[in-house]
Amino acid sequence: MVHDEGQAAAPEDRAYVIQLVFGTLAARALHTAIELRVVELIGDWRRSATELAQEAGTAPQPMLRLLRALASLRLLEETKPGTFAVTAAGTLLDPGRPGSMAPLITSSGTMEEMMKPGWEHLTDSVRSGDTSFAKVFGRDFFSYLKDHPDRSAGFNEAMSQATRSTAAALPGAYDFGRFHAVADIGGGDGTLLAAVLREHPALTGILYDTAEGLAQAPQTLQRDGLADRCSAIPGDFFVSVPQGADAYLIKSILHDWPDEKCVTILSHIRAVLPAGGRVLIVEPVLSEVADPRAVGQYLGDLNMLVNWGGRERTRAEFDAMCRLAGLEVVSVVPLPGPGFSLIEAKAA
Repeated sequence: MVHDEGQAAAPEDRAYVIQLVFGTLAARALHTAIELRVVELIGDWRRSATELAQEAGTAPQPMLRLLRALASLRLLEETKPGTFAVTAAGTLLDPGRPGSMAPLITSSGTMEEMMKPGWEHLTDSVRSGDTSFAKVFGRDFFSYLKDHPDRSAGFNEAMSQATRSTAAALPGAYDFGRFHAVADIGGGDGTLLAAVLREHPALTGILYDTAEGLAQAPQTLQRDGLADRCSAIPGDFFVSVPQGADAYLIKSILHDWPDEKCVTILSHIRAVLPAGGRVLIVEPVLSEVADPRAVGQYLGDLNMLVNWGGRERTRAEFDAMCRLAGLEVVSVVPLPGPGFSLIEAKAA
């Protein structure tokens, strides 16, 4: 609803803004809940703060305060004074449950350390359109990772965790059986490509990324028994991409870069795309007008601005970018789970 002139904000509006202001504190509370195994210890029961404090090895009163903060975030419910149960949202903090978001939450700490300094200069980035990361660290994000292998490994793990929900959804959401080989461009440790290959045993795979991006790939391929069906090739997608596939998969890469660099990447794929081949882009697709249900996409867009220099895009913007690379978008299908769509393109 558009705000009417002279209409006062309601108390719940004020409470909502306060919650946004303290968003970073809420994230730290989630980290602590996972570290102390709060959701695991409660399980499917109702447990008292005193019991949980004893089992988690904490003081009773601070545990009660943490539990009430988690209840205010709708992750727990205080069923009677000092006694708590886990809500449906709270189950996502249990690493032992299917679909858990606990690994993503815990791995986000490394990402936060690298991204937060850029966000402190968001105003400058909005004014100038320039990224802040380079101003803070003296180099762009990926150059920084190359010089810091420990941070690169943490980044790779965070990307792997973030990809797992897509990896669970994508193989059944698209007919990969029509192809003989899939190349994952910028595929990191192979989490997504491995899921496709497991679901389609006749396929072979090509995993293509920088040497730093591929650092954990051998473990993924060995673990999933795919080392003989998938080759890991180091390289630079701004220079070329490997031949030999009839489907080229590219997830969460284009939003890292401005349009002209994305056109370069897509043009290299177009140059090796065989007749009948497809380019499969997995990215968020913004609606033409702001959608309050997609808050993560818009905050992610600002994160691209301050730290990477890329952006999230609408369907029309993907259409235009693909045309410049000699490609034509033939379909855009939302994938199950949070925020991603599958954009299918062919040679124009």
